[in-house]
Amino acid sequence: MRNAERSLSDRLAALREAVEVADGRLEVPEVGQARAVLAKAGAREALGDATVVALAGATGSGKSTLFNALSGSEVSTPGVRRPTTGVAHATVWGAAGDGADRLLDWLEVPRRHRHEPEPALDGLVLLDLPDHDSVRLEHRLEVDRLVGLVDVLVWVLDPQKYADAAVHERYLAPMAGHAGVLLVVLNQIDRLDEVAARACLDDLRGLLDREGLAATPLLAVSARTGAGVAELRGELARRVRARRAATERLVADVRSAAGALAVHCPDDAGARPRRWARGSAAVAPADDLTEELTGALADAAGVPTVVAAVERSTRRAGTGRTGWPLLRWTRKLRADPVGRLHLGDERARTSLPAAGVVEAARVSTAVRGAREAVGDGLAPAWRDELRRTAEVSEERLADSLDRAVGGTDLGPDRVPLWQRAVGGLQWLLLAAAVVGALWLLALVALGFFRLDDVVPLPRVEGIPVPTLLLVGGLLVGALLALLCRPLVALRARRRARTAERRLHAAVREVAEVEMLAPLADVRDDATRFCAAVATAAR
Repeated sequence: MRNAERSLSDRLAALREAVEVADGRLEVPEVGQARAVLAKAGAREALGDATVVALAGATGSGKSTLFNALSGSEVSTPGVRRPTTGVAHATVWGAAGDGADRLLDWLEVPRRHRHEPEPALDGLVLLDLPDHDSVRLEHRLEVDRLVGLVDVLVWVLDPQKYADAAVHERYLAPMAGHAGVLLVVLNQIDRLDEVAARACLDDLRGLLDREGLAATPLLAVSARTGAGVAELRGELARRVRARRAATERLVADVRSAAGALAVHCPDDAGARPRRWARGSAAVAPADDLTEELTGALADAAGVPTVVAAVERSTRRAGTGRTGWPLLRWTRKLRADPVGRLHLGDERARTSLPAAGVVEAARVSTAVRGAREAVGDGLAPAWRDELRRTAEVSEERLADSLDRAVGGTDLGPDRVPLWQRAVGGLQWLLLAAAVVGALWLLALVALGFFRLDDVVPLPRVEGIPVPTLLLVGGLLVGALLALLCRPLVALRARRRARTAERRLHAAVREVAEVEMLAPLADVRDDATRFCAAVATAAR
């Protein structure tokens, strides 16, 4: 019995884990049914180990007569005009009486009869249920309620209606998983001769076997004559002595609830899909899907715009440092390309343009691809949860991407030494040109006063030095600026590539945290759920 209790405890723990994992994930009725089983198990375990046996059957099956025969007195009185039981009756044997009242209160059975102590049956609580085919709805609902709560169910059939589809399809066939806590009794056997009785029993046995109830005992009795009643009492006494009927019923209930949940667990649900792998930082689909999602999100977040702005800004600054110094002030007439985007603050929105229709469509396609990769092999209910998770995550992507792009360090913007040197040289060339220009102006003034012959004019290769300084300073400065343009562009492209790598890394992190990790959590929960269901159902 301790092994059975331990098995029940393990099953209940596994079923509870499955329900906890599914809570808020799966919107399916089976989760509510499993939760009801857990509530029933908790309540039933607290009410002792008395064995609750219920007699159920159709109108006219002799169920109440059999109940009286087992009770030893007329406790349940059938109807006079139409033999029918309206409310449940209970007979309590001996030791069960100590906790029977609490148990019957839980079962909501008001009519109770105390049987004198009988060692073989002490601990038995026998119920006579209303007729399952009663014309009154409340009677049928009461049967359904108590059938789900009792420990052992004795279904009483009669020779006329033993094959009634209503009882087999509604009650017996669905209890295939409860075959061990079910008894089937063919009552009124005294109305048949020996051959007819054997044929009737064989036919009923075949029906039960085909319905998955091969392990359910079948007894032939006559409540009126007492034939077979002793065998039925013996079967009940055996179950009372074992003191495990309640445990067996709960085990059957847990297995049934787990079997219902198992429809959301394909055979290969515990294995990860082929295109799914676990990384060190986060869980993500295979690299091609991750890169596809990252690329789509990067385009939607405006990464190409930022990269282009970094390149233009770097080229603009480099061109200004290596160009003619007198034109550097013109850069202030236009805002810096990167500055216009308001980057560098994760708390503030950037000025990047919103994603267009094409970019949004690409993001949706990439998200759907990742979702399908994660959901490969999962049951429809879990794929629905993946879809809901992806929709919620997708709503947060825009803000998260904007913060990530705005807060990304685009790389060092140090001024290269060669640009500093060229800039200094440009100032020297400008100074030479200014000296030359002033010298020439001085010569013009001297010529105006006819003093040009007084001051000698130095020449180099026949070219006046002032002219050489002016023209040479301007020409060499312009040539130097032109020669530096390719180097400036090369550095701009290199810095743009650095910024692009960093931005893509930031976008990838957002993709993993905001989209892929939540999808992976659903996948992991599905694996945990199915493992727990398998433990509860085995």
